[in-house]
Amino acid sequence: MNDIREIKSGGRPGFHLDRRNGKLMGVASAIADWTGLNTTLVRIAFVVGAFVSFGTAALIYLAIGLIAD
Repeated sequence: MNDIREIKSGGRPGFHLDRRNGKLMGVASAIADWTGLNTTLVRIAFVVGAFVSFGTAALIYLAIGLIAD
């Protein structure tokens, strides 16, 4: 019949930064909310990714924080 899903991001569809629950810019919290993952796991993934990718993950994090919303 009808597929009604709860929208977690304050009633707005799509990807939006979660500044209320975020630590730095709300990027990790927004990605966790959007994908349904744990926020801590997303933050750990960004930190590990920043070291493994020689800072590229940090630049991606910054770009998402500046472009989203």
